[in-house]
Amino acid sequence: MRHEDVKRQRPPAAALFDALGADYEKAFGRAPAHLAALEWLIERLPPAARTLDVGSGTGRPTAAALVGAGHSVLGVDVSPVMVELAARQVPEAEFRHADVRELSFEAGSLDGVCVFFSLLQMTRAEQSALTRRLALALRPGGHLVLATVPADVEGVEVVFMGRPVHATSFAEEGVVGMVEAAGLTVLSRHSVTFTPDHPGAGPEPHLFLYCRRDGTGR
Repeated sequence: MRHEDVKRQRPPAAALFDALGADYEKAFGRAPAHLAALEWLIERLPPAARTLDVGSGTGRPTAAALVGAGHSVLGVDVSPVMVELAARQVPEAEFRHADVRELSFEAGSLDGVCVFFSLLQMTRAEQSALTRRLALALRPGGHLVLATVPADVEGVEVVFMGRPVHATSFAEEGVVGMVEAAGLTVLSRHSVTFTPDHPGAGPEPHLFLYCRRDGTGR
């Protein structure tokens, strides 16, 4: 297979975040609602918890906060540039260059999962399927925090940090419904407006869901 063919088959998110690199951390890494969600999760994790960071980016702030609190972290990202940055910035965590849609996770193997804005370039069916698999990977009583841009859109082209991307999401009640259908209880939801630290960026609606997996693990 030619190099050009391999490049064409890469997920669009890989090309986008390869290009953004450290600029993404500068734009979003200090968002107060993101930091608050991390604090909420860390307060509920058992000692030396096993956690997963979906779309781990540069490793900051999510993986850095988790390892700083004494937990083990597996970060997964489709962007090799982001994985390299994260491994350098948060060497205590493990980072894997992979498409999370293609990974399998042992049922009940995780204490906590972070899904911060990492679903937006997946189809609705892929978002729903992945959320179900992540819920099953949580132990009963485990927690998941999810953030997205709530909007009733499918494959719409938007400009993100100066680059055209295709985004898919649900309106707020649709996001909640997706999470609940996956077997998670939404303990609280937080809607905020955030303006990234990037030239020309405007205010964005962000939705954070704080969730728990209930049940007996069946």
